[in-house]
Amino acid sequence: MVPVTGTTGTLVLAGTPIGDVADAPPRLAAELETADIVAAEDTRRLRRLTQALGVHTTGRVVSYFEGNEAARTPELVEALTGGARVLLVTDAGMPSVSDPGYRLVAAAVEKDVKVTAVPGPSAVLTALALSALPVDRFCFEGFLPRKAGERLGRLREVAGERRTMVFFEAPHRLDDTLAAMAEVLGADRRAAVCRELTKTYEEVKRGPLGELAAWAAEGVRGEITVVVEGAAESGPEELDAEELVRRVLVREEAGERRKEAIAAVAADAGLPKREVFDAVVAAKNAAKDAAKDGAKDGAKDGAKG
Repeated sequence: MVPVTGTTGTLVLAGTPIGDVADAPPRLAAELETADIVAAEDTRRLRRLTQALGVHTTGRVVSYFEGNEAARTPELVEALTGGARVLLVTDAGMPSVSDPGYRLVAAAVEKDVKVTAVPGPSAVLTALALSALPVDRFCFEGFLPRKAGERLGRLREVAGERRTMVFFEAPHRLDDTLAAMAEVLGADRRAAVCRELTKTYEEVKRGPLGELAAWAAEGVRGEITVVVEGAAESGPEELDAEELVRRVLVREEAGERRKEAIAAVAADAGLPKREVFDAVVAAKNAAKDAAKDGAKDGAKDGAKG
């Protein structure tokens, strides 16, 4: 039973080991033993973790993963508003970072429930530190789309990103992803593939994207984090109108509004927004004129027939 205290409870986001169980933060054991509810991405992995740590959960254990996240969130929020201490753990690393958690955090905050965290291991930060790439500024891009066309589109969006980028990837898709990165970002762009971090067979492979793609083609196993160098700083790009329009269309297809897409392309190219806007309008008018001419030619041919 969850205690009803008349005050709201606390949601605790707990980091769990990404490989070596000895990396578990000291507070994790205490939270596991005292939480009223432990919401776990995989209850079987949770059982193995508690056994390895030598602790016993006294609260109710429930599953909380992508498949039931939407349905279970209201139940957990109700417990939190009733005064429960809910501990959220995922299979590895911090909740919400490409794992379940964001939905519950947002719902808890909306109800004025306290949210805190037990800091723990992070594949993102570990890979960054080991990559030997600049880490003063970086961004996390998570998993790229599985479909080849969508993956290329996303990579084109970040091609001009100057911060170091961190990606997660499944081992069976790594070769295709690195090949796509080499195609879009450049075969000479530096990167690091971090495999099985903190585990027995940890490996960090560093080199140009082209070389890493050839290496991955032979097959790679394990949990993968890819770190890619940001684009080199340079002066404004010299792009013709056709390329400016193409870049705007890529962003629109990815879901951006035209106004925002034009602003972003102009910023990346170091150009006034008006110049990009004029190129887009000119291309649109040219397409309309071509369509009209085609219709007229079709009508003439029909009349002759």
